[in-house]
Amino acid sequence: MLLAVDTSTTQVGIALYDGINVIGETLWRGKLRHTTTLAPEIAALFKRTNSEMDEISALGVALGPGSFTSLRVGLALMKGLAFSRNIPLIGIPTLDILAASQPARDLRLATLLQAGRGRLAVGYYTASPSGIWEPEEDLSVMNITELQESIHSPTLVCGELLAEEREILEKNEFARLSSPLKSTRRPAYLAELAWKRYQANDMDDAASLSPIYLQVGAAIPS
Repeated sequence: MLLAVDTSTTQVGIALYDGINVIGETLWRGKLRHTTTLAPEIAALFKRTNSEMDEISALGVALGPGSFTSLRVGLALMKGLAFSRNIPLIGIPTLDILAASQPARDLRLATLLQAGRGRLAVGYYTASPSGIWEPEEDLSVMNITELQESIHSPTLVCGELLAEEREILEKNEFARLSSPLKSTRRPAYLAELAWKRYQANDMDDAASLSPIYLQVGAAIPS
């Protein structure tokens, strides 16, 4: 069984997955109090699902982009589990989790995260012939107006958007906004992505695994 943890932003998620079923999943907005809430929520999830840490054979963690502090809280906890229990750890880019929740379509995909100060972290994807979203280019940071003006062809947009930001994007005839439900990062998708890599024996070096930031030495403000 795999334990997945996503603390990229104020939205936090944890999931238990065995490759066949989502054993349990919890999602909440933590207002960046991840240090005090994460471990108790994991313990509660184990209790609700009648599971134990000894059943965990792999760990999956979201790598960002996201809040500097919240990302490090999740990664530190998962590294601690990986080292103390000798369990493999797999890191997954946070925007890949959003992309995985969208059925592959014959148009561009833009995934978004709030990056603070009116900015958005944006990652673009295109669907491969096998029906998998593949990252198109490096991540970028822009405000909602810049994003709206940059969309010149049919583009599916999903991710964290404020109400006023959705209104601005709706004015662009090429923007196809995913619903708020489908724009929510579900930790079960993180778990499935990590499980696939675990089954392929594609694990990360826990010691060197680090969060993804958009600029070296400059974290995205929370």
